Amino acid sequence: MGMLLSLIVYILQIYSYVLIIYIFMSWFNLRNTTVGEFFARICEPYLEPFRRIVPPIGMIDISPIVAFIVLDLARNGIYQLFQWF
Repeated sequence: MGMLLSLIVYILQIYSYVLIIYIFMSWFNLRNTTVGEFFARICEPYLEPFRRIVPPIGMIDISPIVAFIVLDLARNGIYQLFQWF
């Protein structure tokens, strides 16, 4: 069970890093590159529901912050779930 927990937490941590890279790519207008399109295919399905719920504040999109919070809560919840076993 411990190895499965480590694997899940590791995958969620890598996904967090991918989200950070994708957000920085938007700041530098690199989303139209091949790598940017690859990251978009990975990140947009996760970010889209948050964009529908959390409206942008002017030109600032805060939905990725909410997405990170939910991802962290999921990681902590999975960790707590495995503590019971």
